[in-house]
Amino acid sequence: MFLLSKDYRLRAWNKLNGKWNRIVVPTLVVMAINFVVSMVPFFGSLATLIIAGPLSLGIIVITLKIIRNNNDEKDDLFYGFKYFGESFLLSFLNSIFISLWSLLFIIPGIVKSYSYSMSMYILADVPNIDQDTARRKSMQLMNGHKYRLFCLHMSFIGWILLGILTCGIGFIWIVPYMNAAQAEFYQDLIEKTNFYNHPDFDKYRNYTPTEVYTNYETVQDNTNDDDVPAEQKLSDNTELNNNDVSDEVEKQEDQEKSEFDTI
Repeated sequence: MFLLSKDYRLRAWNKLNGKWNRIVVPTLVVMAINFVVSMVPFFGSLATLIIAGPLSLGIIVITLKIIRNNNDEKDDLFYGFKYFGESFLLSFLNSIFISLWSLLFIIPGIVKSYSYSMSMYILADVPNIDQDTARRKSMQLMNGHKYRLFCLHMSFIGWILLGILTCGIGFIWIVPYMNAAQAEFYQDLIEKTNFYNHPDFDKYRNYTPTEVYTNYETVQDNTNDDDVPAEQKLSDNTELNNNDVSDEVEKQEDQEKSEFDTI
């Protein structure tokens, strides 16, 4: 059974406790870089578009390390530039495809944005994957789960209003908090579906920056919420039962009847 939005927020908050500086500082740096670059005459908008993918990948790698209790504090903010081609193309083409779908009215564009939402996380965990495969795998992973992620985002409305009331200052902490909650959503999803144990990933299994499916270790959250199950370790010797995974996804699809999953 998958967790609820409140559970993802709780886990994210607990994981960030004592580690806010590890994600707040990089977030501020990204904001500053985007602001400075956008001010460049004529080429500012283009330059911002070019660096968006690599910087986003760096933030995601940092966030995944935090929620996985990886204490490696080396600077990963510019990690995305090591895989500049794929991270740029992934971010750029995702934006293009979402814009094209939005031409059919706004709803299809929103739906596709959720379909592609895990593609950068997949690239972070499997850096030698190509951007097209990352996008397709994101669509598979989010099949039946788009509405759940939408609900998680909607649960932050109060925090977003608080950020607006503080003239944007609050977003310095709210944005990392939202990113961590979404990372917890992703982590829960790949665990419950044994996503990375599928044979499709065998050829990519030589190295990952965040060691997702080879050396993933967690520390249980300090919470008394009995509804939150203990996290499971992922290891190389986990056996995949494709039929069970398919059945689980089909059950989830039946439970979530919404417009997000019918387009």
